[in-house]
Amino acid sequence: MKVLITDDEIQIRKGLRLKVDWEEVGFQLVEEASNGKEALEILQTKDIDVLITDMRMPIMDGVELAKRCHQEFPHVKVIVLSGYSDFDYVRNSLQQGVKDYLLKPVAPDELVEALRKIRKEIEEEKRKQVEIAKMSRLVHSHLQELQEQFILHLAKGERLQLPIVTERLQQLQLEELVNENGKVQFLTVEIRESHDSNRLEELRIPFQMLCKELAQQQPATYVFTDPSYPNMVQFLQLMGSHSPSTDQFVLHIQQNVNKLLKLETVIGIGTVVNGLSEYRSGYISSLLAWSQSQLGSRSQIMDQTATSEAVFDFSPDYEKRITNSIENLDFAAFKDNLQMVLEGAEGRSVMSFSFAANQVLFMLGSLAKKYDIETKDIQNTIWNCQQNIWKLYSQHKVKEDLIELASLIIEKVRLARFSNKKLIDSIRHYLDQHYASEISLTTLSTLFHINSAHLSETFKHHVGQNFSDYLVSLRMDKAKQLLKDKQLKIIDVSNLVGFSNSGYFSTVFKKHFGQTPVEFRNTIED
Repeated sequence: MKVLITDDEIQIRKGLRLKVDWEEVGFQLVEEASNGKEALEILQTKDIDVLITDMRMPIMDGVELAKRCHQEFPHVKVIVLSGYSDFDYVRNSLQQGVKDYLLKPVAPDELVEALRKIRKEIEEEKRKQVEIAKMSRLVHSHLQELQEQFILHLAKGERLQLPIVTERLQQLQLEELVNENGKVQFLTVEIRESHDSNRLEELRIPFQMLCKELAQQQPATYVFTDPSYPNMVQFLQLMGSHSPSTDQFVLHIQQNVNKLLKLETVIGIGTVVNGLSEYRSGYISSLLAWSQSQLGSRSQIMDQTATSEAVFDFSPDYEKRITNSIENLDFAAFKDNLQMVLEGAEGRSVMSFSFAANQVLFMLGSLAKKYDIETKDIQNTIWNCQQNIWKLYSQHKVKEDLIELASLIIEKVRLARFSNKKLIDSIRHYLDQHYASEISLTTLSTLFHINSAHLSETFKHHVGQNFSDYLVSLRMDKAKQLLKDKQLKIIDVSNLVGFSNSGYFSTVFKKHFGQTPVEFRNTIED
């Protein structure tokens, strides 16, 4: 910790240097000044922790210096030295920013004691700052994680009603994505390494962090990861007058990954699509662009926009039929609907077939996630099916994979449907993902194809709380995590956990925890 001594008498300054073994008490004398004006100039250019100043000095005295220091450099701790006749005056006039007052001539033990008190205070302040910064990063990371999860949710086409999607985007501070007619483009970025496959796993997290930094540097650019593709990061760009050039941006990504991580990248550029309803098409097109890359570790850029061919995108009616066939445990209906979807694609091209197959695969993956049945065999089947879709010439095998995956999911849904515990576990998993959305017992009973009265009774029996109390408790626990981030306003936290009215949120929070959100946050800061 660095110390500045200010006194107009050189002998006094020399005496202070000799009175204390500065290194032993954890300090370093770095500068001296003969008046307050010189001291302020030093404070402006040097990182000083402690200022020791005499009261009586020419040009600017210690009283004025202490006041200016408190105003301009509040982190600096000030010790004021004064003679006997001025001691009471100094102590009464300098209440703010001064940590100690010592009577001249200064006794060494008194100076050492004052320094030790200040050192302890500075260390405690730094410890608190580190803790607050760490907590802020964790909670900010939590918000960022929620944002990424929801963008993935949209990219995978896990459809919700537009008003619900719009509200959630606003809650997550993603207002830019609300425009239903806004043009967007997805980029798929994969890292490759030819010599040491273990490096990919070691550098996966640094790669993801680098991509997040690159996205933050670009306007209207978001990044997310898909657990199905561990060595990839996905970018979402809003296209507009202020959006970066795609060609320049992908080159910027490749150059940074190569320079900083010494890895090669393969980037798939998806087609430009319009609005939230086409996010899934845009995401799949970036994956299909990537799938046309050559094997090996050299960097490549594959541009799906280079082809003008229209791809097959089945209607919400087809989607509803396929979803219902799975949730109604009707395997035959699924195969019939799958045949209609894939035959429609086959009539166009291999690429259109692959596109439609990916649509179905995403839907099946969403259903597995909804029922919390992403077992190892289901994950392996999804991965194998994706691999065959990427090959672009395994249409028959892709059909077999999709049918096998549907069979596995139907069986898991059947078990969940007839096992109350598994059903409730699936519902709790769903609530943990969607707690901020407008959810009711009626909504859940429709989603999971179960009578609402039976669901209410079963939920309370297995969880020990009725549905509404459980949802409130879940939201309040999430709110406590978010309130630890001082950068989030109370109204932000309220929105993030599903309350449109911050006053009502505060009322519920106080009823639940016995203190308001503001009072809780103050206890954290203390």
